[in-house]
Amino acid sequence: MKKHSTPTMWEVAERAGVSQATVSLVLNKVDGGRVAEATKARVMAAVDELGYRTNAYAKSLRSGQSGMIGFISDEVASAPFAGKLLKGAQLCAWEAGNVILGVDTFNENELEAAAIDMMLSYRVEGVVYASMYHRVIDVPASLQELPVVVLNAQDRAGLVPSVFPDEELGGYSATRHLIEAGHTRIGMINIQPADSDLPAGIGRLAGYERALNEAGLDVDQRFIRYGTGIVEDGLEHTRNLMDQRNRPTAIFCGNDRTAWGAYRALEALGMSAPLDCSIVGFDNQDTIAPYLSPGLTTVELPFERMARTAVQLLLDKRGSGPNQFPIECSLIPRESVASAKVPA
Repeated sequence: MKKHSTPTMWEVAERAGVSQATVSLVLNKVDGGRVAEATKARVMAAVDELGYRTNAYAKSLRSGQSGMIGFISDEVASAPFAGKLLKGAQLCAWEAGNVILGVDTFNENELEAAAIDMMLSYRVEGVVYASMYHRVIDVPASLQELPVVVLNAQDRAGLVPSVFPDEELGGYSATRHLIEAGHTRIGMINIQPADSDLPAGIGRLAGYERALNEAGLDVDQRFIRYGTGIVEDGLEHTRNLMDQRNRPTAIFCGNDRTAWGAYRALEALGMSAPLDCSIVGFDNQDTIAPYLSPGLTTVELPFERMARTAVQLLLDKRGSGPNQFPIECSLIPRESVASAKVPA
């Protein structure tokens, strides 16, 4: 049986009745107006009929451009919602005619080193260096010869662009929404200890405090609790807050899992949201927020927008200028917030 051969550029040229040079000009989109539209149409028809595919590797050797963007992450691909980072990066790269070469390292140094070496050998256009959660990181020295953008994290040295969620604005928006509903006694359950240096909890608390100060309300430390971002924290701290004599009428939870725990605590106390206490979360985790009853008002982490911004920064090959790009976290209103009750 005769082995099927891969169509060549010469065969495309023969089918279209043009030279190989003309085929090359058309496929590489560098004809500069020298090739007539009718000729271009014949070349592309011959490409389709023969099933011709360009040799991407050979093309990259000639042009010095691989058309690939590296995407190195810790555990993004396996995260339940942060995987949207990879989706956003892929879509933006594809729209610009590039593909993503991605590796999840699972925080293993040897795997990360191997991934960087592979991407250097493939001559990627640059690397998006992504984190599953917002933190301050050190970019590997081995990436210094490539354009790099840090995603969902901040470069400690401040030498490369960093794209991350605007945590403070998100906390401000959540708290402001409760204030606009008439609440003046607003609790907060944060997602990390008071002495943690993670930007997420620091920013969300700062936004909460800024909204209260702006509205002329005191930041009452009796209404602030520190957890670790799990359901059990929301359960424990909400019970504690609601046991106070002058208890809050609303609680801003530092993430949706904490808010889920807050719902459970209210139910255990014979209460409900928003009748007895309005609740706002953070993340807009699509496996939780829409399915709580009532639906959870929350702040959305802009994973896809962040990833698109990161890839676009790489493609733009930006030089000097700002290196920090905080992306707005949008409020997603649902049914867990009601107007504050007027005291009898």
